[in-house]
Amino acid sequence: MPKVLDPTLLFFAFGMFAGLVRSNLEIPAQASKMLAQLLLIALGLKGGFALAHSGFGPEVLAGLGCALFLATAIPVLGYLSLRRLLPRFEAIALAASFGSVSAVAFIAATQRLEDAGLNFGGYMSAAMAIMESPAIVLAVVAAGFARHAAGGPHASVRPGRILHESLTDGTQMLLLGSMLIGYVSGDPGKAILQPVFLDLFRCILALFLLDMGLLVARNLGKLSLDQKPALVYALVAPFVHAALALLCCRALGLHAGDGALLMTLAASASFIAVPAVLRQAVPEANPTLYFGLALAVNFPLNLIFGIPLWIELARRYLAP
Repeated sequence: MPKVLDPTLLFFAFGMFAGLVRSNLEIPAQASKMLAQLLLIALGLKGGFALAHSGFGPEVLAGLGCALFLATAIPVLGYLSLRRLLPRFEAIALAASFGSVSAVAFIAATQRLEDAGLNFGGYMSAAMAIMESPAIVLAVVAAGFARHAAGGPHASVRPGRILHESLTDGTQMLLLGSMLIGYVSGDPGKAILQPVFLDLFRCILALFLLDMGLLVARNLGKLSLDQKPALVYALVAPFVHAALALLCCRALGLHAGDGALLMTLAASASFIAVPAVLRQAVPEANPTLYFGLALAVNFPLNLIFGIPLWIELARRYLAP
């Protein structure tokens, strides 16, 4: 099937069209949440079943180490790039959003890899979970230092509580818990759960991307061209972050499938977990800026153009 006719992408495009023409088409909030949870369970189970066969080895440790490096380096580099272009708290929040990851982009990339016949390690689900929290932790710390330097009032947010919430976020817990279940249950568990969580994966993804298309279209109007440096960063950063991930994967000798997923994660931005935390941890920042750029710019860019490019680069420069 030609890539342009990928039904999941067509559902995303259809959702965007319906949102742009202001249709009353809507996926109920609870249904959307259920679809996201089903996708995370399926992703975790896939990883667990794969790990049950492959086990843990040097490549797994190298991949997780690369994930941790990227999760730390990207938000730091983002803040250093943005601090002279934006107000300090805006720079912190935007760097955190683009320094964290999108589970939806990761899920879409796994499907594209399977269509392309590229294998990837089951541990990549754990890599995604690892890459979500460091940006949040760094944002909390940086915001504290910024308030202290400014001599202004401190926001009534306890760093310990924020850190606990970021590390025990439901997305991560569901993903890692499902992966553990898949790993422990192995082939017998796969035979039981496959009809719903694996065979219907693409159907669930198509419905979820329809909802994401609607959400993206309805948030485009919230973006403002007044913040040109932030918009330029949102357009350029994914390519820089993906290049950094490619260099890291090449240096560690990772295979193309794992490299493509790490590039996808590095190039993605969080529009769910990070905005939810930053509204409490960095209330001085404007949510419309970091949420709007992550959802309405980064996500479509990664989904439509980025993922095929990351897969092609991984095929060309990494071992099969």
